[in-house]
Amino acid sequence: MSGREGGTEVSSNQAIWAVHWPSTRAELTNYTPGVTASIDLMPALKRFWGYDSFRPLQERVVRSLLASHDTCVIMPTGGGKSLCYQLPASLLPEQTAVVISPLISLMQDQIAQLGQMGIPAALLNSSLNAKEQELVQRQALQGKYRLLYLSPERLARADTIAWLQRVSISFFVIDEAHCISEWGHEFRPEYRHLSSLRARFPERPIAAFTASATRQVRHDIIEQLRLRDPHKYIASFHRSNLRYIVKQSDSRTQSSLLLRALQNYAGHNVIIYAPTIRRVEETVDFLEEQGIPAIPYHGKMDAGTRRQNQERWMSDEVRVLVGTVAFGLGINKAAVRAVIHLSLPKSIEQYYQEAGRAGRDGQPADCILLWQMRDVGLLTHFIGQISGAGEKERAWQRYHLIRGFAESQNCRHRQICVHFGETPRWPTCGACDVCVGEPDWLSQPVEQKRPKRSKRASPPAPSRRASKTESWEYFALPLKKASGEQSAATDADSALREYLREWRRTTAKENRVAAFVVMHDTSLDEICRIRPASLQEIRKVAGFGERKVELYGRQILDALRRFREGTRAAVGPAVTTMPAEETMQLLAQGRSFVGIAKIRGRQVSSVIDLVSRLVEKGELEFQTSWVDSQKRAQIEDACARLGLKRLNPLKDVLRPDITLDEIRLVVAQLRREKENQIES
Repeated sequence: MSGREGGTEVSSNQAIWAVHWPSTRAELTNYTPGVTASIDLMPALKRFWGYDSFRPLQERVVRSLLASHDTCVIMPTGGGKSLCYQLPASLLPEQTAVVISPLISLMQDQIAQLGQMGIPAALLNSSLNAKEQELVQRQALQGKYRLLYLSPERLARADTIAWLQRVSISFFVIDEAHCISEWGHEFRPEYRHLSSLRARFPERPIAAFTASATRQVRHDIIEQLRLRDPHKYIASFHRSNLRYIVKQSDSRTQSSLLLRALQNYAGHNVIIYAPTIRRVEETVDFLEEQGIPAIPYHGKMDAGTRRQNQERWMSDEVRVLVGTVAFGLGINKAAVRAVIHLSLPKSIEQYYQEAGRAGRDGQPADCILLWQMRDVGLLTHFIGQISGAGEKERAWQRYHLIRGFAESQNCRHRQICVHFGETPRWPTCGACDVCVGEPDWLSQPVEQKRPKRSKRASPPAPSRRASKTESWEYFALPLKKASGEQSAATDADSALREYLREWRRTTAKENRVAAFVVMHDTSLDEICRIRPASLQEIRKVAGFGERKVELYGRQILDALRRFREGTRAAVGPAVTTMPAEETMQLLAQGRSFVGIAKIRGRQVSSVIDLVSRLVEKGELEFQTSWVDSQKRAQIEDACARLGLKRLNPLKDVLRPDITLDEIRLVVAQLRREKENQIES
């Protein structure tokens, strides 16, 4: 994007998109750190965010930061953490809040949002070239930005510290602060560098924010960051609008359970978490074969494809996204009706954070965990790869806790609250499978076999550690109670909603921003409900501050007019070739597995896995060119001795240069031949 916004040059690189203050900034120049009691925060909240009121905790956190207090905030996903530090930063002219954030994409989205609100902000990281970095540094020294986003790696550089010591800093913000704790589920060594902030900037307040932290992690955050008598705020971990459903399955039944779930949420946004890249791609192919459009998201995709897939899901172009744990940090989509896990997460914290991406609009949503006993083997395998004794012990503790959560017959909500140090006053929640049973659509009988436990040495049991007394006060977030009915925006006209979604997608692409930057789902639904006829009425829609009304108000009114005149959203995306059919066509054209993987946007192993299944089902002929004849003979000999049931024992006895993919292809052919013999 290039041009001018608010009278300031806007770089073609959106990452440093920044705008100067609107003409009304003179009203805010009397706001100084340490003076908060007399400040009326509502004008700024309405002007920039378009909100008429705060969510619980937000105003108290804002006032703590304006009063220059160190602060630690634990607030669940969707609780509005970013506003807590962006609002006070916006009220301190010629001073800059430095935000430490772990992901470039997350920073870019935050900058884009702030730019469209009229709050000057920038980021400084490797996504910028040398000239752009120099511009950001120069303008920061001039006090041009209210917020400046850095990565923890950038802050560890001596030249960055030297430069920051010349910037007029209002306060520091540590986002995803649990990453600083070895006891956290996402410990990142680079976050340890943040411990030096207090010594290098002794007068600047430090604010730590996270969505999930146990009592021990909270203490560690405060200790590591050396927070001084911090104001501590914590929202209740009880998400009453979420329904937790845990069901054990196996490789045969999990697919049918997944299909039942997706049929229940047809037309709604769903996130599916798979444990590996291969499972992600297998699941996407499986769903597409069943006529359910889905897109993958994982860490081995190139950044452009990953970003494109995320945006297609965010803008409702495709409703189902299948991802690894790489998906989710900073995802700002409110109307997610279900989050489905296809394996046991590594910890309760991870599960709570990922499942919590459902129902951020406060409407009922489901969190479904379809786990298998083989997940236990995968988790214990990963733990076995950990070299450090302390880290391994902590991993075993997390394993015991998440397995206990899955197998327990105690209230799911209560288990989660207790894990984070909160003691609920209610015995049952009325919103989980333990308390109210499985939903009708999932409760059909499914045959399950529970294997005997392995006789291998039992992993260490969780250690009992004394907990420290805390002065945290829990605040409940007002949310609608979970139920079996999907009621989000039921009074909004579906045709109008789809038309406005299409307008939002087009507008976002034209401006090269994410769809939620243009307009949040909740704002879109409110527009559908009230159907504004003037800019003044659009200003009443939550999420539309003055700057956003200037940018999009007229366009929205024009879109509503076109809808009244009969214009409707275009027909959905064209039907694509099914994965199996496309793969067979490419093989018939002489394409290699590597070439097919590139064309289809898949890993090579995923393509070979699909080909193997087709061979085994008799839908595709095995080609001798796929596996060297000498290797094939050795694999066949091993199969004759060890059988065709499992691949890993075959891999163990074969020479190292024979890959698991080659074994998989040969075994598929042998299984097919065996089946043909039985049938004949």
